[in-house]
Amino acid sequence: MPTYDYLCQSCGHGFEQFQSITAKRLRKCPKCKKMQLQRLIGTGAGIIFKGSGFYETDYRSESYKKGKDAEKPKTDTKKDDKTAAKTEAKTKKDTKDTARKPKPKKKS
Repeated sequence: MPTYDYLCQSCGHGFEQFQSITAKRLRKCPKCKKMQLQRLIGTGAGIIFKGSGFYETDYRSESYKKGKDAEKPKTDTKKDDKTAAKTEAKTKKDTKDTARKPKPKKKS
């Protein structure tokens, strides 16, 4: 059963009424008791399908998808920077190891 919005044209009192679709619309204002009640056209409720096969994100607009892609950080440059830093660190370590040669032990 839907919820309808009503507004009194006389006193300005607004309220919601839960009633069936087949019920007659209200005409008398519960506050001022005048026959100036008007049923408003509502926006309705959003529908979310739940269950297998229905997803909220299936029907996203193109502008939403573009905005979401713009928020994603570009990971390619970060990976390249990390790879270059690791390679440089290994090269420095290898250079230090070859520069220091162990001294030969003295024979007694």
